[in-house]
Amino acid sequence: MEALTIDPSVTTPDSAPLAGMVGALTLVDSQSPRQLRQRAVALLQQRLGIPRVGCLVLDTSGRWLLDDDQGVRLACDDFTHPYAHAIRRGEPMQLALGEARSRLDHSAFQALVADCAPDWMLEVRPLRAPDDARQWLGVMSLVGPRDCLAPLTASTDFEAFESLLCQLWAWHLRQQGERQRQAKLQDSLTRFNANARRQILSDRLGQQIKGDSASIRNLRDQVVRAAETQLAVLLRGETGTGKDLVARGIHWASARAAEPFMALNCAAIPEALLESELFGYAQGAFSGADRAQQGLVGQADGGTLFLDEIGDMPLSLQAKLLRVLESGRYRPLGASEECRVDLRLIAATHQPLHQRMRDGHFRADLYYRLNQFPLALPPLRERREDIEPLVQAFIADFCEREDRELLGISRVALADLRDRDYPGNIRELKNLIDYACAMTHSGDDIDLMTLPRSPAASDEADDPHASQAAGATGKEGATGDLRQALRDYEATLIQQRLDLFEGNRTLAAESLGLPKRTLAHKCRQLHLDNS
Repeated sequence: MEALTIDPSVTTPDSAPLAGMVGALTLVDSQSPRQLRQRAVALLQQRLGIPRVGCLVLDTSGRWLLDDDQGVRLACDDFTHPYAHAIRRGEPMQLALGEARSRLDHSAFQALVADCAPDWMLEVRPLRAPDDARQWLGVMSLVGPRDCLAPLTASTDFEAFESLLCQLWAWHLRQQGERQRQAKLQDSLTRFNANARRQILSDRLGQQIKGDSASIRNLRDQVVRAAETQLAVLLRGETGTGKDLVARGIHWASARAAEPFMALNCAAIPEALLESELFGYAQGAFSGADRAQQGLVGQADGGTLFLDEIGDMPLSLQAKLLRVLESGRYRPLGASEECRVDLRLIAATHQPLHQRMRDGHFRADLYYRLNQFPLALPPLRERREDIEPLVQAFIADFCEREDRELLGISRVALADLRDRDYPGNIRELKNLIDYACAMTHSGDDIDLMTLPRSPAASDEADDPHASQAAGATGKEGATGDLRQALRDYEATLIQQRLDLFEGNRTLAAESLGLPKRTLAHKCRQLHLDNS
């Protein structure tokens, strides 16, 4: 690089205008700040013959000077080394190396110049971006004989070299910063899109897994998270909490949605038939096996297999299921060759599997393999705010299924439904609503009298001791069941009005403020004889 040659006799008038272009192009062609610094150091050493050239980088915090190669780390506020002085002064400084060694006792600095002659000079030049006096880039250190370094101060070529170095360095930093900002923006957009997609899926799941309570919203979010993985899922919850719906929701939201979803209740199949139902059988495997039959495991290939009541699976089959999960292989009953399968397993139970493990009825290794992504389904009594939307959904479902006019429901009936305990959870609530809808005439609302009594109230009504105790409390405490008391009062009032109007239902209905049709319906419900 002729432009860095101090002796003017090296160049000629003809070549001077183009001197240094090769060296400048070398710097411009650098792909990173690190490569730029390395090339600048090499040019100074090769073209100017400076024995020792270093370039320290100011880190992003502005507190440390770092070396690219030797791992040197120097604090900018530690004035036991000369680089801190140059940064503070903001201008180049020169000092004899022997004096620097005696006055500046920083161990890292001493190590950097340990093999240099004591009569050499040290020049430290702070570097900053040309268009921003506040943006420090680092420092350049030059170590060599005095006659080698002295001409640099008066050299316009070196000044141009240093200016180009700083401009290119600052440009690379800006490009790096822009790339980092773009990467952060892309990452933020990716996270935003992923979160938006999850929210959309969670909202769509609300059409099947109904409810707006915090626990059910959290459950839908977990279903979406589980669907993003290939992990086995273990659903735990009381009977009737909707484990089948959750399993189908995981399948629907997963990448396997277009593939088969196969479901099996392990408690509903006799033990002797469960193996062939799951794994299939070969022709002639047993009497009556006239042809080979693929089991649910094979049918679920590429999709999802849902095993409900997994706690009731026999131990012998648990070992075979574990092998499917670990190796993707299974052998149909009576077959000589193994089959391969790729499926996602979702298991469900209402039993305490830990207790069954301690009792020796469930394999620990299978439990831990199934429990990769555990999901707990809350019972209905812990999310009573979801009862009303569930009731409305079940009423609409019944009316559509039975081709009936949409029914309403009274506030008293809703209040009664919210107060129940629901040992059967959502399944119990749905059965209650189906019965109430069937007992309600089109155009009427489901009322308290239409709802079946709760099991506890029925038990109390059927208990003669409870009836005797109720009778002993007097007229006000004749019944412990508010619903039954309301029935009795309503029956008494209607019978009185019918007697008053000599059985004329039209007049009786008008006096009670009821449509005649509703009064007739209540008479049938309450078994009132108004003949």
